[in-house]
Amino acid sequence: MVEAKVIVIEPSELEATALQALLHFLDIEAVLIRDLAELRSSTHCNTSDCVALIARRETVTALGAELVTHLRAMRQPLPVICISADGLPKIAETSSDVAWFHLETPVKQRRLSAVLHQAQNVRSGHPTQPGAHRFRPSGASKAMRAVHRLIEQVAPFDTNVLILGESGTGKEMVARHIHELSGRAAHPFVPVNCGAIPADLLESELFGHEKGAFTGALSTRVGRFEFAEGGTLFLDEIGDMSLQMQVKLLRVLQERSFERVGSNKTIRCNVRIIAATHRDLDAAIIAGRFREDLYYRLNVFPLQMPPLRERLDDLPVLIEHLVQRQGQCAGRAIQFDQSAMNCLARNRWPGNVRELANLLERLAILFPAQTITAADLPDRYRGSAGVWLGSEVRIDATQAQEPERETEPETEVVQERESDAVVYEMMDAELPRGGIDLKDHMSAIEIGLIRKALEEADGTVAGAARLLRIRRTTLVEKLRKYRLSA
Repeated sequence: MVEAKVIVIEPSELEATALQALLHFLDIEAVLIRDLAELRSSTHCNTSDCVALIARRETVTALGAELVTHLRAMRQPLPVICISADGLPKIAETSSDVAWFHLETPVKQRRLSAVLHQAQNVRSGHPTQPGAHRFRPSGASKAMRAVHRLIEQVAPFDTNVLILGESGTGKEMVARHIHELSGRAAHPFVPVNCGAIPADLLESELFGHEKGAFTGALSTRVGRFEFAEGGTLFLDEIGDMSLQMQVKLLRVLQERSFERVGSNKTIRCNVRIIAATHRDLDAAIIAGRFREDLYYRLNVFPLQMPPLRERLDDLPVLIEHLVQRQGQCAGRAIQFDQSAMNCLARNRWPGNVRELANLLERLAILFPAQTITAADLPDRYRGSAGVWLGSEVRIDATQAQEPERETEPETEVVQERESDAVVYEMMDAELPRGGIDLKDHMSAIEIGLIRKALEEADGTVAGAARLLRIRRTTLVEKLRKYRLSA
């Protein structure tokens, strides 16, 4: 980094001088510029020794699109290092052709040095890093701002990271973003789904094998650890790894070396490990399914991904991002009206961002380049009309409609009284002396009632659903769950 230059856009002389002193300590020349006019006239921007442009978030926001337009006009756009306490400005999301880096305040020497190193990699034109936030998880909610802050803090180090969270929350994207922000960005990022590879083949997949090591090993094969040399190995679904493989992985983490299957030659490795799982590893340790020593080796820096239902503020941003990505690929970008947004905001999203992406892809196929209304959504996403208010949806009592009932009101009253009697009868039931498996007991009751309803409805699902007072689609799911047939 010696003899490198950075452009500092800072109207405040005091702030500019302080940053210049810190850069000088790192042997980096700071070219101080007050505004965009001085930036346009500067001869330093297109020189090969100019590493990045540094500015506070307030300055970037004030310059806005004019700054991005000027950067795009360069032979090679300068990476932008934005100094702020709460992440990158919104314009960074809409200008992915410019490399953006976040530098948290107060500025620390070690973090500044790491970010400048990453910016220099981008400036040198390395093909593996065209944009520093290419894999940056979308969202500016409080939960996601905390995630972004943790990512930026751990990325410059070789610390093992354990990403926790439900399926579909974007754990692999977080791992890729950590890799891109690290000093290993110029080397491979190699993902491995430990749950998708049979236990007897995972060892060969990770460490490779020699020719003739086992039946079918017709040639020598290089493993994922060797592919990832110098870079990052992402072990997805680590909670599904067998105990035998956990022991071997633990040895690699301790010794930083391994042997191919069928070989006694030790191979040294320089690989950063990022693991992820949707399982409760603490419970798995208690149950004897996961090694406690491996857990502590991986869990050096835990990072919890919030489910989508806990960050509904990000729903519009996620939809815009996913729709743009799909529209660019297939030319079928869609839009959502307020009624559709209200319905989507009311959903619990058990499949998280992956479920949202799949829904948008389905709608883009059914309604290419159209505006989606509530009526266009699949049944499970439709509900009472609500008012979108950030992270919550409030129901308008004048617009909300009760679900359609096909039974007469008098019949409903009788059914309610009968159901009350059943509840009271169940409350009076005695608990067996040896206890009871409540889950199995309730499932048995549910199966019995479903069978009786099907008998009374002559085997029709719609009729049985009316008797049980549930949606037809809900009953279909329960039939599949209990493997019953109408």
